[in-house]
Amino acid sequence: MDDLARNTEHHDDPAAKGAPASGSDLLSSPARFVNRELSWLAFNRRVLEEALNENHPLLERLRFLSISANNLDEFFMVRLSGVIEQLEAGADNVSFDGLTLSQLHAESRRQTEAMTADQSAAWRALRTKLEQVGVAVVPRAAWSAADLKAMEDHFDNHVFLAITPIAIDPTHPFPFIPNLELSLALDVRRRDNDKSFCGLIRLPGKLKRFITLPPQGEMTTRFAVLEDVVVHFAAKLFPECDFDSHGLFRVVRDLDIEFAGDADNADDMVESFAKALRERKRGNVIRVEFSPDTPPATREFIAGQLKLSALGDLVVQDQLAIASLSQVVGAERPELKFTPFSPRYPERVREFGGDCFAAIHNKDFIVHHPYETFDVVLQMLQQAARDPKVLSIKQTLYRTSSDSPIVAALMEAAEAGKSVTALVELKARFDEEANIRWAQQMERVGVQVVFGFAELKTHAKLSMVARAEDGEIVTYCHIGTGNYHPITARIYTDLSAFTNEPVYGRDVAKIFNFISGNGALAPLERLSISPGNIKQRLLDHLKEEMEFAARGEPAAFWGKCNSLADPEIIDALYEASRAGVKIELVVRGICCLRPGVPGLSENIKVKSIIGRFLEHSRIYAFGRGRKLPHAEAAVYISSADLMPRNLDRRVETLFPIENPTMHEQVLNQVLLANLLDNEQSWDILDDGTSRRVTLAANEEPFNAQKYFMTNPSLSGRGDALAISAPRDLARYSDSL
Repeated sequence: MDDLARNTEHHDDPAAKGAPASGSDLLSSPARFVNRELSWLAFNRRVLEEALNENHPLLERLRFLSISANNLDEFFMVRLSGVIEQLEAGADNVSFDGLTLSQLHAESRRQTEAMTADQSAAWRALRTKLEQVGVAVVPRAAWSAADLKAMEDHFDNHVFLAITPIAIDPTHPFPFIPNLELSLALDVRRRDNDKSFCGLIRLPGKLKRFITLPPQGEMTTRFAVLEDVVVHFAAKLFPECDFDSHGLFRVVRDLDIEFAGDADNADDMVESFAKALRERKRGNVIRVEFSPDTPPATREFIAGQLKLSALGDLVVQDQLAIASLSQVVGAERPELKFTPFSPRYPERVREFGGDCFAAIHNKDFIVHHPYETFDVVLQMLQQAARDPKVLSIKQTLYRTSSDSPIVAALMEAAEAGKSVTALVELKARFDEEANIRWAQQMERVGVQVVFGFAELKTHAKLSMVARAEDGEIVTYCHIGTGNYHPITARIYTDLSAFTNEPVYGRDVAKIFNFISGNGALAPLERLSISPGNIKQRLLDHLKEEMEFAARGEPAAFWGKCNSLADPEIIDALYEASRAGVKIELVVRGICCLRPGVPGLSENIKVKSIIGRFLEHSRIYAFGRGRKLPHAEAAVYISSADLMPRNLDRRVETLFPIENPTMHEQVLNQVLLANLLDNEQSWDILDDGTSRRVTLAANEEPFNAQKYFMTNPSLSGRGDALAISAPRDLARYSDSL
């Protein structure tokens, strides 16, 4: 672990390689930006470091390790594969941050090599600590007689019929190896003729990798790994054979896909996308990982058979598929996990006996997930499906669960004769197949399915119900920052706004019509949309703050998002900083801005929060001549991060929070608490790396996520919402 600690403490990452030291020199230099991919790796480093955080229970630390490995797999499959594809096509473009593709490729390889080594080191350290509390992954050499009997039973009943031994010879060509699937390579020798051949055994991802062993003394939670079980009983797969050597390997493929469909033909669009998905499963191999016991000749043979890209990596790692350790996290050891948390039901809806429409009609309100249950969103749609006064439902679907209750509610509404429109985004990465399936099922029961634009992703989070009331049609809208996904809503922090204000209903209806009708967008009254005017509205607010600063008045911008990578927005923030605007940002992931550089960004502070829940909400607040937080500030929630793809190439919404109670809740509670957090926060440094926030002398610790787990619901009565901030609020505001 000492090696890992040394690796994670340095701050010389070349996310800023060659960056001028002077802010004035940076004004027109590409080095004023941090490379996006390297910033993402810095973010994943923060996730990995939570595996070292001794304040977390042991199995939760293992969960962070698993998440970091899963994240890194996606980086290889989508981000690094794209760089390799361009380089192989002869391109060596220069990114907006000044790095060429070849420089980025080399630096990404260096950093990912260090990160995979550190993940292995973290697992070794956690494995030792887990053994001390009775949780063990037991190597084959240490199996007892009882273990052998249990594993033979498991092999015979659960593994033998699910796997296939393959001999690689002139009559048995090398098989297709799916992405991220573990496989065993064995040097097999027949006893009857002493001939040797390479044997392969694919270990299907549907099989559990970590198999429960019988308890043994104080070791109450014991596991064997699938590859050990298969190796031990390999003779049942290759009878009358001996095995001279064996090794484990894993393939990583390019899973980025190119989509070309006819925007005017939905059937062609779906079929074109389905074809692209089929091709993706056989994407180019960009990385092959081998266990150290795999003979060098076997590694070279397999890499050649897989047609590993010339710019790809053949690597030897101590631990393969660390992401699968999530199975160990699932062990029934509650004392080694976070205390279970049950989200609260929104008080406002409870006051009206669970009638969502009555609650919304009484007053707009906002719900803070996961601290308040996402079930209220589902309940609104289920109520709409069964309410005879409801005429129509319109819904965006970007990501949802495999057994989506949202989709079920929409189908129920259509079967009840209501007009139901679902805007399904086919291009939601890794959820494309599920979305095609949902679209087909909904169409069969009468839901009008719209796929949006071929060239744009529909990422906005909108739901609208039209209801007949007293001779009029009243709209009830849900406008959110997160997906309509009941599973991720338990671990993602997001905001759900509910309103029946006619002005918002008209705007939401115009956005739905814009997407489904493929025409021009009618002018909006309150909401902003991208591509369109979200970026311009944010830029206009920053310009206004600069004008306040020029007059010597307070000028401030607070923001919270997942990623900050748009060059125009970053340059505007730099300009605002130089003009004296005080800027505080909470950016969980990618941050291409360099904070705290004299002459460039000395008035900008950026932090990242990595905690029990994944920070996902997007909030943007402008002081408008007042010190933040203030009742007169301009406050927005949004589905959009500050990235070119969100602001220029996706359909997104920006919703102004104008209701005074909601305004106070979003600004004075959610955003302020995130800025106050000093337990799960990291300062983003000017070189693109990060450093865990440490408490100053006599500083009171404050954990924003724990605060929201234990304080009153946002959707409760306004007089119950005073934030019990751990520090003097006025003093904090004065320090900005």
